[in-house]
Amino acid sequence: MAYPTILHHFDASPFSEKIRVIFGFKGISWRSVRIPRIMPKPDLMPLTGGYRRTPVMQIGADVFCDTQIIIREIERRFPSPTLFPSGGAGVPWALALWTDRTLFQNAVSLVFGTLGAKVPPEFVEDRSRLRGASFDVERMRAAIPQMRDQLRAHLGWIEAQLSDGRTWLLGDFSLADVSAYMNVWYVRSSLVSTQDQAVAGLDRIFAHLPRVAEWESRMRAVGHGRREEMSAEEALAVAAKASPETVAESDPDDPNGRKVGDRVLVVPDDYGKVEVLGEIVSLSAQHIAIRRIDERVGEIVVHFPRAGFLVLPD
Repeated sequence: MAYPTILHHFDASPFSEKIRVIFGFKGISWRSVRIPRIMPKPDLMPLTGGYRRTPVMQIGADVFCDTQIIIREIERRFPSPTLFPSGGAGVPWALALWTDRTLFQNAVSLVFGTLGAKVPPEFVEDRSRLRGASFDVERMRAAIPQMRDQLRAHLGWIEAQLSDGRTWLLGDFSLADVSAYMNVWYVRSSLVSTQDQAVAGLDRIFAHLPRVAEWESRMRAVGHGRREEMSAEEALAVAAKASPETVAESDPDDPNGRKVGDRVLVVPDDYGKVEVLGEIVSLSAQHIAIRRIDERVGEIVVHFPRAGFLVLPD
């Protein structure tokens, strides 16, 4: 049975924007389930087993957590046009670790340091729990000059890559463009007022990055594909009626001897460290899928990437 591609997200989420742009590039029809920006997320937890980061993709009773595994599944199901032209399937993934961690943290500090007192206290409390450390907006405000420097340096690499007149970072459109664009979109869309942009210094920074500005316009033109709204209740009903499609797959080369049937805990290695418990269904060097049972939706298989995640014995 063909199930809809469902994205659980919120519109201001930069990591969700990455997936929405991929939908646009590939011309995919998808369902949008808007989830709360902060906890609780009562209609998402039955699908993920506790994983709380955004976005999450659902296809039937298979649930994909983290953009890395979401992108792998999108590319598998919708291979054309590809995000990895000319066989370049390695460097774009490595670049994504730069954009998703170093560049993203720079963007977060600049955005929230600039917004300052406009940030709701409940958001600060939620993000402190997510990080496992204080989400210190005042400290971010004090660091704005350094964050301007860092953003300018990072975006300067993109400018340099485009300096030969190419349209996209690696020649043809690829995951590298999507990953880098996420952060440009984030600072632009988060700091919408002229005053906020002035405090952050965005106009001065982008004024000296003409190729980045042109590339940003091309990225915005890609769009988001064909989006249709769906309620959380409808998405849960899809999962409850479906059966997971994941086929059992062992990894004979697993360096730790893990195998199908083992009970494990999967948890991010950086922040949002909520452990998800399940039984291994499928694993490889780049993915792990675990089966769990939820009282609201029944049997679910939850998929995670390996890079950036820990697999622990139960």
